[in-house]
Amino acid sequence: MHTAVVAGVGPGLGASVARRFAAEGCQVGLLARSESYLADLAAEIDEETPGEALPVPADIADRSGVRAAFDAVRGAFGPVDVLVNHASAAPWSGVDVDPEAFERALAVGPTGSLHCTQEAVPDMRDTGGGTIIFTGATSAVRGRDGALAFSAAKFACRGMAESLARELGPEGIHVAHVVIDGQIKTPDVEAASPDRPDEEFLDPDAIAETYWHLVEQDRSSWTLEADVRPHVEEF
Repeated sequence: MHTAVVAGVGPGLGASVARRFAAEGCQVGLLARSESYLADLAAEIDEETPGEALPVPADIADRSGVRAAFDAVRGAFGPVDVLVNHASAAPWSGVDVDPEAFERALAVGPTGSLHCTQEAVPDMRDTGGGTIIFTGATSAVRGRDGALAFSAAKFACRGMAESLARELGPEGIHVAHVVIDGQIKTPDVEAASPDRPDEEFLDPDAIAETYWHLVEQDRSSWTLEADVRPHVEEF
C-alpha cells in the first residue's frame, strides 16, 4: 500500500490523480489552500474507493506549512512514498507581469516543489524507494508569449526533475516529469467552451492513468519524461 501526497489539488487533474491512486488502495494526502473543496473530495474518495484520503489545507509556498502538512499525513498514514508536485500559481501575462505575481509563481511552482520534495525524500530513503512526479506543461519545454511567469516556473520544475532523477535514481527513487501538451478538460474549461469537441482536450482521468503507470513502473525501465497530448490533426 502506498502513501501518496498530491500537492496542489483542484477539480481537474489533481483530483483525478487522487481518485486514481485511491482506487488502487492508496492512502492519499490532499494538499491545497481550499479547505472546503479538499474536505468534499476526501469524503468522496473515502466513500467510493478502497483507499483513504486526508484533506490537509496548506500553502505550498510556506515551508513551515508544508512541514506541518506532511507531519499530518505521516501521523494518519505513515511514511510518504509517492509525491506528486502539481501546484502552480502563475498569471498569464508577458513582460509587464507584476513582479509580486512573478515571485508567487516561482514560490508555488519550483520552490513549493522543493519544500514538498525535501519532506518526502527522507521517508523514501528510509523505506527503500518511492516515486516523485512533477506536472509540467508545454511551456516547460518551449516558452510561450504572454506566459512569462508560467514558463519560468515550469522550466524550473523540469530542470529540478531531471536533476533529481539523476541524484535519487540510484537510491531507488523514481523521479518523472509529465509534459501536459494541451488543455485539460476541467469543469471550468468545459463550462467556458461547451461547443468544443472532446477530442481537443486532455481528459484528466486519462492523464491520471499515466501517473499511476509511473508509480508502478519496473525499475529496469523508468520513464524520466512522459509527453501527453490530445489526438487531433494539428499534432
